[in-house]
Amino acid sequence: MSKLAEVLNSPERKRDVVRDCLGLIDAEVADKGGLSGLAIKAGYKAVKGVKPGFVERVVDGLLPDFADAVDPIYREAAEADKPVGAHFVANRSRVADALLAITDGKAERSTNTVVKKTYEKLRGQAKKNVESAVPRLGNLIEKHTA
Repeated sequence: MSKLAEVLNSPERKRDVVRDCLGLIDAEVADKGGLSGLAIKAGYKAVKGVKPGFVERVVDGLLPDFADAVDPIYREAAEADKPVGAHFVANRSRVADALLAITDGKAERSTNTVVKKTYEKLRGQAKKNVESAVPRLGNLIEKHTA
């Protein structure tokens, strides 16, 4: 069985995976409501305004690390012959922790003050928001690994 990073980052798939990840992010941000939703939408708009194509470059750059981070959970699903999406949902907390470990490290090392401050401001509610994105993420991975 290939590592998830090898599959998702393959030359024939990566562009589509990144495009779908951007769609996932846009959908998750659009779904947010209330005061915290306003903060998330404002933060996302600020980050998108850093440079044209900034979010796409970040997703493209983080994809290998993200795939490696969730690879053990992906492998568990395959070994148990379970649908990836359902297994990710059942393990949403682990998936969120794995992904946030990557972004925490990247944010800590970032030299871009807009990105760093926005991340710090939103980090407190990040796990809840990442967990809510896990069903879409599991479906995205299932789509690109089928």
